[in-house]
Amino acid sequence: MCQVALLFLPCAPLNPHPSPPLWALAFLSAEWGALLGFGSCEGCCPGLQALGAGGMLCRVCACFPSGGDGPVSLERQERWAGSRPATSGGALCDLASLLQLHQPPAAAKLDAGLAPDLLSYTAALQCMGRLDQDASIIRRCLKQMEQDGLSLQGLFSAVPLSAEEREELLCAVRKARPAFSPQPPPPPPPQVNTSPLLQEIYAKQDPSVSYPKLHLSLKELQGLFRQQLGVEMATTVTVESVEKAPLLTEEVLQARKTLAALRTEWESVLSLELQETKESEARAAAEGRPSLFPYLCLLSEKELVGLLLQTLQALPPHGESLLFLAHELGMRVLKRKRLRNQVEELEQRYSEYLHLLASDTQVAEPCLPRQHWEALGMPEAPPEQPWPVSVLVQLGKQLAEVLVRAVQMPSSLAAPRGPSTLIPVLYHVYSFRSFRQIGILKPHPAFTQLQETAAERTLIFESTEVPMLCPPLPWTSPHSGAFLLSPTKMMRSLEGTQQHQLLLERCPPAELHGALDALTQLGNCAWRVNGRVLDLVLDLFRDKGCPRLGVPAPPTEAPRPPEGRQAPKGCLLPEASPAEKAEMRRELARRLKVAREMQSLRADALYRLSLAQHLRNHVFWLPHNMDFRGRTYPCSPHFNHLGSDLARALLEFAQGRPLGPHGLDWLKIHLVNLTGLKKRESLQARRDYADAVMEDILDSAERPMTGRKWWMEADEPWQTLACCMEIAQVVHSPDPTTYISHFPVHQDGSCNGLQHYAALGRDSTGAISVNLSPSDLPQDVYSEVAAQVEVFRSQDAKQGVRVAQVLEGFISRKVVKQTVMTVVYGVTRYGGRLQIERRLRELEDFPQELVWEASHYLVRQVFNSLQEMFSGTRSIQRWLTESARLISLTGSAVEWITPLGVPIIQPYHRDSKVMIKGGLQSLTFSSSVDTNQKPNTLKQKNGFPPNFIHSLDSTHMMLTALHCYRKGLTFVSVHDCFWTHAADVAVMNQVCREQFVRLHSQPILHDLSKFLIKRFCSDSRTSRSMWVSRLKDTLLSVPPTGTFDLEQVKRSTFFFS
Repeated sequence: MCQVALLFLPCAPLNPHPSPPLWALAFLSAEWGALLGFGSCEGCCPGLQALGAGGMLCRVCACFPSGGDGPVSLERQERWAGSRPATSGGALCDLASLLQLHQPPAAAKLDAGLAPDLLSYTAALQCMGRLDQDASIIRRCLKQMEQDGLSLQGLFSAVPLSAEEREELLCAVRKARPAFSPQPPPPPPPQVNTSPLLQEIYAKQDPSVSYPKLHLSLKELQGLFRQQLGVEMATTVTVESVEKAPLLTEEVLQARKTLAALRTEWESVLSLELQETKESEARAAAEGRPSLFPYLCLLSEKELVGLLLQTLQALPPHGESLLFLAHELGMRVLKRKRLRNQVEELEQRYSEYLHLLASDTQVAEPCLPRQHWEALGMPEAPPEQPWPVSVLVQLGKQLAEVLVRAVQMPSSLAAPRGPSTLIPVLYHVYSFRSFRQIGILKPHPAFTQLQETAAERTLIFESTEVPMLCPPLPWTSPHSGAFLLSPTKMMRSLEGTQQHQLLLERCPPAELHGALDALTQLGNCAWRVNGRVLDLVLDLFRDKGCPRLGVPAPPTEAPRPPEGRQAPKGCLLPEASPAEKAEMRRELARRLKVAREMQSLRADALYRLSLAQHLRNHVFWLPHNMDFRGRTYPCSPHFNHLGSDLARALLEFAQGRPLGPHGLDWLKIHLVNLTGLKKRESLQARRDYADAVMEDILDSAERPMTGRKWWMEADEPWQTLACCMEIAQVVHSPDPTTYISHFPVHQDGSCNGLQHYAALGRDSTGAISVNLSPSDLPQDVYSEVAAQVEVFRSQDAKQGVRVAQVLEGFISRKVVKQTVMTVVYGVTRYGGRLQIERRLRELEDFPQELVWEASHYLVRQVFNSLQEMFSGTRSIQRWLTESARLISLTGSAVEWITPLGVPIIQPYHRDSKVMIKGGLQSLTFSSSVDTNQKPNTLKQKNGFPPNFIHSLDSTHMMLTALHCYRKGLTFVSVHDCFWTHAADVAVMNQVCREQFVRLHSQPILHDLSKFLIKRFCSDSRTSRSMWVSRLKDTLLSVPPTGTFDLEQVKRSTFFFS
């Protein structure tokens, strides 16, 4: 066994470039350690301590130790930090970069009982190739590798490498062995997905398959690809704001001119400040202190300056938390460091891929997008590695401090008559937010005023925050898909979290095919903006808004500070009593809170509407990924179909479909569903109601702001208006059956979480309540719970219970709905009481002094009612909760695998405090993603039931998506709300029901029990533990099931409706 020195790495490679796969222990032989200039463990200890403290660069891997050639020059450090990605073992790559600086001293002996692996040698040799290292050192490295029993061929066959990394590795090897030529890797064995739910999806040569094509030609799609490529290479998108344009007065023009001059000055000042900061960090590294220097070298100074100026422009007048700003800046640096030199090859492959999607081309054999992409042989880039949150925050904090130091303005902007000196634009102040004192960066009021006067009309977004202009790349692995150049994770998670990614990487690739293909299918839906609705919204937005319709009011409508004796300065009056002063402070805090909320809502609407206006004449796509439970979300956060009523009304399918014989009926049903007026009626009754109010529908479409305004009274007013407009166009068309409709029609699950529980437990009573059983009219579980609570209340009132007597006439569907809806997702009695308290406070006639007592009483009766109505559901919920509690007590986080094969792990661990000292202020934050911490038992047990059900509803959605795609349908979803064209609703409904039955025909709970026993109870070293023994007994006691026949779901009209 060779002697080794052990380097312990934090949760990301110290070289901030991508380094697949991340490994926690890098091993380096003592001889190598001597070559690198640290000949004793004493030299490593300071570095190891620095690593443990915050994951920053340490003495061992980045200090450029003295001796030899002395400290490394600034150019060499820049080349080392920012030139090209490293391969596996990020820290070791950095170590190898020092090889050229030192002559080999005597080898130090540090016996750790461990040997380097292929990743270690690959990392070191790659860096030797990059740095053109001496052949003798490379020969010694290869000799030691052979002594360790590792083959040279294994470096090229067993380690994932990009083309560039492979070339660097080969360059090093051929210096020592010129004749070496790596053997081509053997073709991978055929991968077959084993899920019984997906056998039909991946069946070969099925004549019933009719994959959909886009409505765009190959030439059009190629042009869109080039547009999107330009957007991603620019890294940002500039969008014109939809705020009302000011009159171009002399004051406005002068303010814009002043801002432009200041920004020009700030660009040069910030560039100089960044250079000085880099030099300071380089000296820190040379002196063996933790340093951010390599991270600062990832982007050019021009890019960093642009990023900082964008941050300054977006800062709200009331400021922002320094911790939040630091994290955001760190994240933006991380996101921008990823452009790859594969554009030419990507363009060629993507053009071939488009033959599958374009309307005017064909492929030899119909297949799924992922299958077609893989057949084209596009090499897969290595996965991106996360940075520790501490690194993100410290890097962002340093950049924020650069901004504070560098950005100044003439004092004459604040005090025109005073002497002209330079004053800071940003101030660091402390403020109380939710009873906590936090540090805030706040812009000078004069700068805020200057921005308001200039009223500039541009917004800047990261390219990944905007919908794509071409179809996304198909998902082919957990780290490859969606955007063209911007790495995106298949499973989104808090930055610094690794456990989800590691689970996915260890999962056999074929087992993820179902999830990968479903995400690709959702992202391949083409969208366009509903311009008629957008114009109406913009008119309101540019006026004074309309909060009742979801259009936020401008800041001018925000409450102002009190005046007169109630003004803030009134607190200083000697005659004001302590009670008056306290009331003044409360009122001021209330008004400030409302103003901040209005500012936040206004900004959110501004982003959404500006992007909608920017895209109104474009076709665009929304790439998707998923959270750790498997629930899917669009990657673009500001403009998508998962938002509010207003956000959904702005979108329609870019590809239209003829309505056919039943499409108009589905449009009418959908319209009535959106109004919320006929929830307890049959579908025929809803169609009849739509016919009865057709005059109001047409009036709403033709005179939305000047007519009877029937649409404004709906539950979902903007979607109702959009549907009215669609129906009006259909009615006025010569032949409704041939009308090309782009309008998405929704079908919603009926309390979908309870539907999954009732199916799991074959609970006949619960199944009837949530419409799993066929019926002439829809069942309303909320009304049924309210009725059951009323029965309990009536009984208690007769026995003289005062609160039950007071509640007579106040128990309604609305009072109990939120609690019933969220019980299935893990709400506690405490949370349920707060929900009911809010509803009771909204009732004007209810005695407010009894709200607390009444909410306690009602939440108890709601839970009792659910126990009586859904006995099977509650027993499953308790079994899941207890299983999770015991798993957590054994020291593990809860894991499971969805029926579609996606591995899930709950990211709830005990908080670990992280402190970053120095600079403007010390930052302290809590992190619950540290897998070295014990699991958070409370969150693990409370989270397991809802998260498990979410993973089932996600599985059902994905199965529906894949089968709809096989039938040529356009399909998207908002969790348990499925969308398609009006003409295809009947087909989607059939698929939806069939896949629900197929899913729940699997032994889901028994499969879960077997998996958990194998995962947590099969280790002989822990099997005698008391908690493991109790866990095994619990897992074996799977709740019994009832007698409900799942086949009834296929005949249930109101299962999804």
